[in-house]
Amino acid sequence: MTVGAGLPIVLAGPILRRVTAKSVSVWLAASRPCDVRLEFFPEAQPDLNQVFDTEASDWPIVKAGEHLYYHLIDIELKTSLPIDALISYRLSVRPTDCAQEGWQDHTVWAPDLCYPGRDLPCFRVPDRITSLLHGSCRKPHARTRDGLAGADELLRQALGSTEANDSDTPALPSVLIMSGDQIYADDVAGPMLQAISLLVEKLGLPDEPLDGAEPGLPASGSALREAGNLLYHRDKLLPRVYKDKTVFDVLFGGTEKPVFTTQHARNHLVTLGEMLAMYLLVWSPAPWQDMPEVEAPEGLEGEDAEMYAEETETLKGFRADLPACRRLMAHLPTAMIFDDHDITDDWNLSLAWEQAAYTHPLSRRVIGNALIAYALNQAWGNRAEAIGPEIIPCVEAALNAPGSEAHEDAITSLLDYEQWDYQWQTTPPLIVLDTRTRRWRSERRASDPSGLLDWEAVTDLQTHLKGEDAVLLVSAAPIFGVKLIETVQKLFTLAGKPLTVDAEYWMAHPGTASAILNVFSHRGTPQHFVILSGDVHYSFVYDVELRQSAPKLSGEIGDGPKIWQICSSGIKNKWPDKLINILDRGNRWAFSPRSPLNWFTKRRGMRVIPRKPVGTPHGRRLLNASGIGLVELDETGAPVHIHEVLPDGSFVSFERREAEARED
Repeated sequence: MTVGAGLPIVLAGPILRRVTAKSVSVWLAASRPCDVRLEFFPEAQPDLNQVFDTEASDWPIVKAGEHLYYHLIDIELKTSLPIDALISYRLSVRPTDCAQEGWQDHTVWAPDLCYPGRDLPCFRVPDRITSLLHGSCRKPHARTRDGLAGADELLRQALGSTEANDSDTPALPSVLIMSGDQIYADDVAGPMLQAISLLVEKLGLPDEPLDGAEPGLPASGSALREAGNLLYHRDKLLPRVYKDKTVFDVLFGGTEKPVFTTQHARNHLVTLGEMLAMYLLVWSPAPWQDMPEVEAPEGLEGEDAEMYAEETETLKGFRADLPACRRLMAHLPTAMIFDDHDITDDWNLSLAWEQAAYTHPLSRRVIGNALIAYALNQAWGNRAEAIGPEIIPCVEAALNAPGSEAHEDAITSLLDYEQWDYQWQTTPPLIVLDTRTRRWRSERRASDPSGLLDWEAVTDLQTHLKGEDAVLLVSAAPIFGVKLIETVQKLFTLAGKPLTVDAEYWMAHPGTASAILNVFSHRGTPQHFVILSGDVHYSFVYDVELRQSAPKLSGEIGDGPKIWQICSSGIKNKWPDKLINILDRGNRWAFSPRSPLNWFTKRRGMRVIPRKPVGTPHGRRLLNASGIGLVELDETGAPVHIHEVLPDGSFVSFERREAEARED
């Protein structure tokens, strides 16, 4: 394939990131070196139009390959943007390698970027967050449609309404929150891996030496791609470790265990170039342009050939929805945080896992490559003022010399970094937790699950909460989960097999469980907690209340905080219907209001009221469908409506029923 052939100048984006009245951040990936111009047009106040371009700014540009350049346009505005008003914007690029081509806006490189009736993309700076979209777990080859298509339809309706007070028209959400698994680096379809390999070559990304990382491994990324017999068989190259036998091992066979524990690691991404290409292919239709039909390689047969054919059909639907994905993220400020699949399944689940993964050169490289890609594509826009100077320089060094000492130094820096969490000063404030790297390791045994936050991180959280009346708290895994599933995870943990059932839930570690529950009962805690989660591949809503509240600063006993656990998962993923039905029914039976089992849980000091998803079979509490959560808030920060927006744009609402309260 010819390097650079057929590539549009903008490969992905614009993705709108953090937005305030005084600042705007926009992420962009380009195929050529270019200048960038950003123009703002407040629709109700044309006298506030503003223009910014590369010539007058020092916006950083990160070169990742011959035809891959990353931009984060982070602007401090001369004049504040109006609040709660639509602001149109135009993003234009001008190639610096051929200035005669002039400025090109979206009408050239993304003609479908705008909604019907509008000539420019737009956004709104809210006075307060009145509604938000949130979700996680977007696997391209899952056998469901993309939930971002439903969010795109919601925005089409919101921006297309001509009636300002039309109650049937949804309001424009204030923010899009993506709470993990934006990519699946560890679970890649065969046709997607083929497309990634083609795009790596097309972008002219530098080859990455792999020699010395693992005996029998191809010597470089290009050699790995050219080894045609490795499609669906990469798991055989991934490192394995040996552990002492337990009774469970004897019963179920063997002591040889993979470092990468995912059940679907047969196409696990390895090189930095593969990680970067994956992001482009899941966020934008542009890299797919002029992509040849990715045929199954010769020699693929049996179950592998059948899977390839099935995944090819599934990915056609995913590709068809990519324009909706790009359009959505060009219109809503987008907050992101990693979960495990952004890096690899079971990432940092236990101290034993960490000891195995980080002491092996190949697994360390794979994890490090995924973190570098995360820093460029997600974290940079979350906290540009910090990630830019603290992380991007070492990332650039790694990109300039993959496989070198600088590459290894960059991985070390990112593995040691403890500022992936962040807070946006919205109203209510948006606090995004890092539940993957700031873990509380088990003091009992190394194989037990680590806590999702260590003591220092919980203390930091308490500091951020002090003095707030309401807060939006993003936790990748639900803080209040489904008890039956957590019980199963606990049983496997006791048997020494936490990795078998992904036993990473908030109550798995006694220290973390006690610390986070104490946060809710602290006298200075906010009165309204909205917890936004994903991870589990089904959606549910709990209303949570404390049985008794702590004294306020005045010494009086006050009402305890109101807590809403809102889980939306996945954007494009779900459980097998029969299995989730069994777990849903079993959970309602085992932990009914009268069940004595409730008194053996760590949440017995709380009252949990599960909401029913409207339109589902009688008694159902878990919604097993791809989509994205929509939460509407009142002036106090409390949810007034909670929905799941399905891929076709229809809604499933979660109703509260007091009579169905369950005592935890």
